[in-house]
Amino acid sequence: MRKSVALSALAIAFAIPAFGQAPPHFQTVTSKSLKWVDTPLIAGGKVAVIEGPLDKDAPFTIRIMFPANSMIAPHFHSGIEHVTVISGTFNVGHGEKFDRAKSNPLGRGDVAIMQPKAPHFGWVGKETIVQVHGVGPWTVTFVNPADDPRKKK
Repeated sequence: MRKSVALSALAIAFAIPAFGQAPPHFQTVTSKSLKWVDTPLIAGGKVAVIEGPLDKDAPFTIRIMFPANSMIAPHFHSGIEHVTVISGTFNVGHGEKFDRAKSNPLGRGDVAIMQPKAPHFGWVGKETIVQVHGVGPWTVTFVNPADDPRKKK
């Protein structure tokens, strides 16, 4: 009897904190429900925010559509970047100079992980969609400020 009372007390002690908590948030997103908007970072490119925002201390997930024959110049981020290829081929290279010969092709399902402030670049031959996730606040800084398309408007 003493053992069953102790086990019951232990079970209640672990259960009490859960009683006052709200159920965890659950969200599903279909690819058809994504709202694509123009991105100033890639000529002709589009971005869809799945979860965010990028400017807060919180997780974010976005998708980026690179049109055929597009690129993004060497840049880095304030936070870690995880890139998963959804469709097409994303060629990614590391370093401060854009050099197609020093890039690696990533296909559907492949992943690249860039640490904060690690310079990298990307390019595609055909339309490609990637998914990026990390924790904000998350910024994009071009190695050469003249390469920043946001400043060319």
